[in-house]
Amino acid sequence: MFKKISALIRQVAGKPLPAIPGVPALSKRRRAAVAILLMFHLMGALSSLDALMSSRTSQGSIAWIISLNTFPYVTVPVYWIFGRPKFQGYVISRRETDSDLWLKHQLKMSSVDRFQLQNSRIRGNMQAVEYLAKMPFVTGNAIEYLVDGQQKFDSIFAGIREAEDYVLAQYYIIRNDDIGRRFQHALIEKAQQGVPVYLLYDEIGSYRLGRPYLRELERAGVQVRPFHSTKGPGNRFQLNFRNHRKLVITDGKHAWLGGANIGDEYLGKSPRYGNWRDTHLKITGPAVMSVQLSFVEDWYWSSDMIPELNWEPAVAERGDLPILILPSGPADRHETASLMMQHMIHSAVERFWISSPYFVPDEGVLSALKLAALRGVDVRILIPERTDNYLVYLAAYAFVAPLIELGIEIHRYQDGVLHSKSFLVDHQVSSVGTVNLDNRSFRLNFEITALIGGEEPNQRLEQIFRRDFDRSRIMTVEEIENKSLFFRALSRAAYLMAPVL
Repeated sequence: MFKKISALIRQVAGKPLPAIPGVPALSKRRRAAVAILLMFHLMGALSSLDALMSSRTSQGSIAWIISLNTFPYVTVPVYWIFGRPKFQGYVISRRETDSDLWLKHQLKMSSVDRFQLQNSRIRGNMQAVEYLAKMPFVTGNAIEYLVDGQQKFDSIFAGIREAEDYVLAQYYIIRNDDIGRRFQHALIEKAQQGVPVYLLYDEIGSYRLGRPYLRELERAGVQVRPFHSTKGPGNRFQLNFRNHRKLVITDGKHAWLGGANIGDEYLGKSPRYGNWRDTHLKITGPAVMSVQLSFVEDWYWSSDMIPELNWEPAVAERGDLPILILPSGPADRHETASLMMQHMIHSAVERFWISSPYFVPDEGVLSALKLAALRGVDVRILIPERTDNYLVYLAAYAFVAPLIELGIEIHRYQDGVLHSKSFLVDHQVSSVGTVNLDNRSFRLNFEITALIGGEEPNQRLEQIFRRDFDRSRIMTVEEIENKSLFFRALSRAAYLMAPVL
């Protein structure tokens, strides 16, 4: 389409316009300028049609249509880089039943069926989430909560050392610093032992990593791939999608996932951020197969290859917890992460506690939180006082006052940066994952969430929440009202940018 438009513009630019009596003829340079302006307006009109048909919210459609037709010279390139909401071409093997990936894995994943949770109150409340995940709650699992970076890295490095069959690793951010080089050396050492090692990284999140770091891994035999968010003709100019998943899998028996990337700041060593509060999760048991399938889908997208892996579930020696793994992302047919979050809030009867470093939820989640408070649910939201994204910090002040007035407690974490992504529903369901309460996680990022059933893990996570609440302050309506007009105007302006924060 754009080639035809370009040809038409070149034709217009190359021919003199019909003479108008009393009006001097345009020079060749001016004809070219008119042609370029015409091209931008035509592209703006066509891009508006794309925005009308594909934007996931009416507000987004209106904003793009007005901008594309009013300021096409700036907005057209911005739209094709940042504006499109759908990731084209990615194969979700759990859903695309005509794909090669699905055909190759349907029999392998069928071995998990015998661990499917049966006739449980937990499963009865979670049928919608199972539908979104296209994977069931499975039993026979054990978990370990890993609080902050030191516990996370100690556990993962021990798991890599003990791996015998393979290691799969995937991260949004990998840094070439002290902990990044320890991670690199752990993978190299395992590869030199003859164990297959696969590393997948997001090339935008890890843009500072550098080729020497990657070449050293490749020379040792580690299979390394960027996620390739710009792969495919429909995504060539897209820089807005991210693979935000952080996970490690060893031998198909153990999996780690959660909020912390690979970098010294996650150990609290950053002079800028100081103490870094995060939560990771180690899973042992059949649920690892679901985490592994998520990795394979991403690896297949980036490499067009499927690694040979173990698909026979191993039951945890201690523990019989039901776990559901929910991958989500912009290739989904539905807004999986947002719908999951809304469902979890709507299902709460007694309490809904959530921790998120970024709190700019969409209207659906905001409404669900308000309704929960009106039902008498104990709703507590834990967010950081100090943040690595100041716009997100500002935006929260634009909409939290009505939540506070309804009795929702907004806790601001004081002891450094809070980066944990976890929540509790009543006393039966708990969760750790990579999803933030913002539009990017809901619609633009590839994410992964673990939902865990049972009172005992819920109680353990409750203790972690209570320690965090003790290190937090509760926001009040008065502190928002006492902010200057300038600050409140900035917060409203930041909130208008919520779709891209």
